[in-house]
Amino acid sequence: MAELWELSAAEIAKKVREASVSAAEVARAHLARIDAINPAINAIVQDCRDEALANAAAIDAAIARGEDPGPLAGMPVTIKVNVDQKGYATTNGLKLLKHAIAQQDSPVVANIRRAGGVIVGRTNTPAFSLRWFTTNDLHGQTLNPRNAAITPGGSSGGAAAAVAAGMCAIGHGTDIAGSIRYPAYACGLHGLRPTPGRIPAWNASAPDRFIGAQIMAVSGPIARSMDDIELALRAMSAPDLRDPWFAPVPLDPAPFEKRAALAPAPEGMAVSAEIRAALAQAARILEDAGWTVEETPPPPIREAARINATLWMAETRFGAEEMIEREGERDSQFVFRLMREDAGPIDLDSVMEALQRRATLARQWELFLQRHTLLICPVSATLPFDQQQDVRSDRDFADVLEAQLLQRALPALGLPAMSVATGMAAGRPVGVQLVAGRFREDILIAAGRALEAGGHRPAVAEPVATG
Repeated sequence: MAELWELSAAEIAKKVREASVSAAEVARAHLARIDAINPAINAIVQDCRDEALANAAAIDAAIARGEDPGPLAGMPVTIKVNVDQKGYATTNGLKLLKHAIAQQDSPVVANIRRAGGVIVGRTNTPAFSLRWFTTNDLHGQTLNPRNAAITPGGSSGGAAAAVAAGMCAIGHGTDIAGSIRYPAYACGLHGLRPTPGRIPAWNASAPDRFIGAQIMAVSGPIARSMDDIELALRAMSAPDLRDPWFAPVPLDPAPFEKRAALAPAPEGMAVSAEIRAALAQAARILEDAGWTVEETPPPPIREAARINATLWMAETRFGAEEMIEREGERDSQFVFRLMREDAGPIDLDSVMEALQRRATLARQWELFLQRHTLLICPVSATLPFDQQQDVRSDRDFADVLEAQLLQRALPALGLPAMSVATGMAAGRPVGVQLVAGRFREDILIAAGRALEAGGHRPAVAEPVATG
């Protein structure tokens, strides 16, 4: 019989709602799993156990009164430390912010609570949420429970490691350049970057962000099953007027034609043989599920990645650059220097031109995704990176940046995208990325379910020490 921490979020919610197991039992099981596993991998860096047990008891009491506990019904969830949760420091991995205690929940946290989710802990991120690796001078380094020699991804590396190790059923992550999709990929999970505006966002503990983050940064779920991705997305996307960008677009599936484009190596990406094989297998599974799949190049990607770099680096001019120096964390200083060099000169003209070209490219992509309702492409050009690979040298950083071309490009286009785990290759997780038109997360989930049914379903990992 499976342990409670091995169950999917959907299975847990069903059992809690039926009262075949209590939310308190579920919380205690996951807290015990955290106590057993977290010291080895350091995924959860802020403890929420007292609050979790109190919230689980309240859910059980509501069920005893005959009340609806909500769609998440006792599901253990983690929250990334760069998002406000009342009573906890929104550190973003920084010593400078270790006392920045949030006075209210962000919209996504409030939505998770209202839906019956039980927050069991807060997860690690690299300093400034800047990297595809997860370590900082405040909370330390997070290890990948599937292979400690490789990155758990970033910046939501703690979230993905926690889900992969069975310490929660759903991990909350954020994504401006792959920070949900890449950790999910590196830890052998599914991770959904929704359309901007789908999930409301706002941190009362900090000033509103500048235009780049406003139009590119999102929250989203990391999970071990497609059912859990959908459940979490529905819970997280409840309306909240504190976010003026929130778009009340229905989540209900709409009809679509099963036409997919396959791009195994777009714009000259040097994609590894293992990933090409995973993409080919995914195409075959979708064809067996009734999709037509045509290998065809998508609209511009490198230019979209350049727009992402311009808008993101423009934002750092207003305070973040000075904070990076004051924090004094060597890895983020190294990465920031090279990101700034990659972006090139940033001025008013370059930002305005980037915003103008963004509209052109977004139009081209929307038209492409009308003809092909789904794009199948790499998550990364390589299998998950070795730990700290990006800071070994300037050349290593350039290689990492190139491998992450699609991670960087898609946020600039405002498109939803999802990493789908497909198994293991050479001792490392492997997967594929799915892309659909704006607010068509239903297409991603439908295709993801077909891949899950025809191929691989992630299981809980026991920490592995070597690569």
